[in-house]
Amino acid sequence: MTCEVMATVTSLRHQRIWSTMRHFPPRRIVCLTEETVETLYLLGEQHRIVGVSGYAVRPPQVRREKPRVSAFVSADIPKILALEPDLVLAFSDLQAGIVADLVRAGVDVHVFNQRDVAGILAMIRMLGALVGAAGRAAELAEGFEQRLAAIAATSHPSPRPRVYFEEWDEPLISGIGWVSELIEIAGGEDVFAGLGHCQAAKDRVVSADAVCEAKPEVILASWCGKKVVPARIKQRDGWSDIPAVRDNRIVEIKSSIILQPGPAALTDGLDAIVKALWG
Repeated sequence: MTCEVMATVTSLRHQRIWSTMRHFPPRRIVCLTEETVETLYLLGEQHRIVGVSGYAVRPPQVRREKPRVSAFVSADIPKILALEPDLVLAFSDLQAGIVADLVRAGVDVHVFNQRDVAGILAMIRMLGALVGAAGRAAELAEGFEQRLAAIAATSHPSPRPRVYFEEWDEPLISGIGWVSELIEIAGGEDVFAGLGHCQAAKDRVVSADAVCEAKPEVILASWCGKKVVPARIKQRDGWSDIPAVRDNRIVEIKSSIILQPGPAALTDGLDAIVKALWG
């Protein structure tokens, strides 16, 4: 083989390698939910983000730095494609329709599906690996793990306060897995902890009578997409005898810090629960 031929073969080999590696780490990422946005900012990889969910508010500068391309179950597909993303990050089966459209358009998509604290920590580590920041992601996750352990080890008076978390009001929907776990870490007892493992909201629907029977001492509410109105909760038939209603311990936790399975829930969300339970 002549030197000229060898040079050509080597060049072609390098081109093939480059063609398979040029998008790793991905340079242009669209995030369809807010937790991946916050995680990338915490990892110092925000320069890769070219589009975000309209619900992304953490950190605050994201709203002025990144174009909004989606809601939660809907997205502007042409706008996303115009951004020429190397990777789109999505969450759960609720975004399956968006994902299908993007995949048919030839876009690489990664769908996370974390529903508990362990899943959130795994998401952080996996996202770090996807953008070539595995070491920093491991440190970030370990920091959260240490924080959770420290809060869980905090001594509080017994017995634990009984807590009802209301994710929606019509119908009544109890808290998802990571919310239930954070209540326990904060020192409370989730009265519907057994439903926390149910992924679908329809499987976490509870009756007003069941809440009355559970006798929660604290009601935490986060109605995704609308403001909680404690007065409406107090006026429900038969609820005046619930300890939380009687003692006026109804607390709203903003959905942006508790209903997104990411860093916000492990930090500000958990802190809000601790404050509601212990002051």
